[in-house]
Amino acid sequence: MIDANELPITGYLDRFSHRPGETFRAHVSVPGGGMCTARLVRVVGGDPNPAGPGMRLDDASAVFRTRFSGRHQPIALGSYARIDRGPPRAPGRPRSWTALVWPGVAGDVPRAVVSEHGAAGSVTLGIGASGAQLTLVGSAGETTVVAGQPLAAGRWARIWGSVDPASGAAIVGQVALDTRAPAIGRAAVAGLAVPQGTVLIGARDPAAPEWHFTGRIEDPAILDRFTETIAEPLEAPDAIAGALSLWDFSHGIDMQQVQDIGPHACHGRLVNLPTRAVCGARWSGAEMCWRHASRDYAAIHFHAGDLADCGWTPDFDFRVPADLPSGVYALHLRGDAGEDWLPLYVLPARDAPRPDILFLAPTFTYQAYANHARGNADAAYRARAQEWHAYPSNPDDFPLYGRSTYNRHEDGSGVAFSSRLRPVLTMRPGFLTFNDPRGSGLRHFPADTHLLGWLEAKGFGFDVATDEDLDDEGADLLRGYRVVVTGSHPEYHTAGTLDALQSYRDGGGRLVYLGGNGFYWRIARRKDLPGVIEVRRAEGGIRAWAAEPGEYYHALDGQYGGLWRRNRRPPQALVGVGFSAQGLFEGVGYRRLPASFEPHHAWIFAGIDATVFGDYGLSGGGAAGFELDRADPRLGTPDHAVILARSEPPPASFVVVPEELLSHIATVTGEPPAALLRAEIVYFQQPTGGAVFAVGSITFCGSLWQEGWKGPVSQLLDNILRRFCGPGAL
Repeated sequence: MIDANELPITGYLDRFSHRPGETFRAHVSVPGGGMCTARLVRVVGGDPNPAGPGMRLDDASAVFRTRFSGRHQPIALGSYARIDRGPPRAPGRPRSWTALVWPGVAGDVPRAVVSEHGAAGSVTLGIGASGAQLTLVGSAGETTVVAGQPLAAGRWARIWGSVDPASGAAIVGQVALDTRAPAIGRAAVAGLAVPQGTVLIGARDPAAPEWHFTGRIEDPAILDRFTETIAEPLEAPDAIAGALSLWDFSHGIDMQQVQDIGPHACHGRLVNLPTRAVCGARWSGAEMCWRHASRDYAAIHFHAGDLADCGWTPDFDFRVPADLPSGVYALHLRGDAGEDWLPLYVLPARDAPRPDILFLAPTFTYQAYANHARGNADAAYRARAQEWHAYPSNPDDFPLYGRSTYNRHEDGSGVAFSSRLRPVLTMRPGFLTFNDPRGSGLRHFPADTHLLGWLEAKGFGFDVATDEDLDDEGADLLRGYRVVVTGSHPEYHTAGTLDALQSYRDGGGRLVYLGGNGFYWRIARRKDLPGVIEVRRAEGGIRAWAAEPGEYYHALDGQYGGLWRRNRRPPQALVGVGFSAQGLFEGVGYRRLPASFEPHHAWIFAGIDATVFGDYGLSGGGAAGFELDRADPRLGTPDHAVILARSEPPPASFVVVPEELLSHIATVTGEPPAALLRAEIVYFQQPTGGAVFAVGSITFCGSLWQEGWKGPVSQLLDNILRRFCGPGAL
């Protein structure tokens, strides 16, 4: 069935990047069908603002163009566990289903906890408006038995359901763990037959899963007996008499399988990445890491909106030619009803000569923000997008494609996982994040085209790679480049990417950090879950949501999440500056400091006469804006680093980030809070010949444009790159 909230044509790729000789695989959905075309374009400009450099998507259809038959490929949202083979049973024997449940939302609609399906019909133990319910589907139709007492959201309860085919008795019950108050419903069902076959946990109907549960489930079990009551609601699963299957979620918390510790070993798999490493009904608080007390974390948090992989069938392949230059490209899709773009990165061949510069695309950050529904797509935003011919689709309107790690699930829990194996509307040329009254309102992928266009206009040759490539290949990916340049917001990193960048810098490489709020959050990923990242928003940091106490450790790798600063790797230790202040999407200029006039640093500001510069731009109207970074020796800024410029006082919307505050008047540094509302441009050299230039602001690259690629910000970066690319010592 076609969902009304589907784009007329969209898709995703098997991965963001490939090398020559490798193949991109495109997965496309065209709900209306019909013949479609796909052609390659090179992405040079992604800003639709008529006052800026404009959209520039150079046609490369001579390299690749194809036609394909469009087809509708649906998306099945919602996580659950699937056990293809449930436990066997003797004909006519009674059976019970039970689990500990923590409903995330009140019983507004039926939600399945454990369901069993076979040729004879189905049985679903779940919850609804009247508490626990048992739904029986057979030849005589559908019957539902309810406990008759609503279950409270956010509280643990034991629920169970039992049937006896011989007598036709059916019972459903619940008992809240905090009050121990029971509620039981009974019914007589004629011609009752218990199905045997596929088991789902957190949904029902294997053919088209529905009734997705939002909340936590622990210790689901199937028993070979009829159960009137549960004597001890927290009874351990291996102690339940007559157990046929006992799925103990404390096993394999870092995996996507569920283990049956019962006699029949009916193991299963998870679908759509529900959240593991969450506190269960038995969590005591004695341990904060799931690796040290796995039974305290024997729950899985399922969500009706989870999405790990659309699972679409591929529609066409694009094999990267051996002679295609490294760069940022996109596959332009067009059908009868619309068009879309699938961005991609072509890395250089492994044996190809290296230019001086590598642009490191912050795709982990793009992915963390993927389909961020901000709720800001109002009439004025839509009018601007239409007037500018900007990318027309906003995630506010398309929940079907999944949310970002800046959104919440329907029960208020934060979205901890993000997958790139789905359409990512925010990662499109011309996508507007804000209706910016002073500029273009771009962030992430389209904002970084300001840098791409500038490099092109200035004649700098460069290769591209993504931070996913960097995590996969390590420091070897950076070998041979004199300069590595970041995008405007390289916020999310793994230990592997930080290690590689530090090794590059300390081995003589020159790192140019052109953003703000970079190297901030720690993420986890697994090679056997390609395309997925996990973030736990642990204590500290400006956050869209906060991880619950006891849930600060990633499920995928078992490591402590949150800020890299709280993992004792603050960004200052890598690039000299770190996140200090945030405000609305607006900016100011920088003021040069005495060090910038010293002879040793005069080359950096050659051709720049102004003391205050960058008080203009396509991102918030100023080069120092939105999110600001500053130096701090206590957090690792080298003693030999020099602060060349500092932002002018920011607008009233700016606040200090929480990790800098001890109270409303006291800061970690001892400075007044207002003094920390600053961005700083920092430069330092390493004894090994490496060097770092950091601008301390997300909006810096938006100011590369001034009446063309002119102005002091453009001149400043030109000076840096030409010296960094030059031979010999700095």
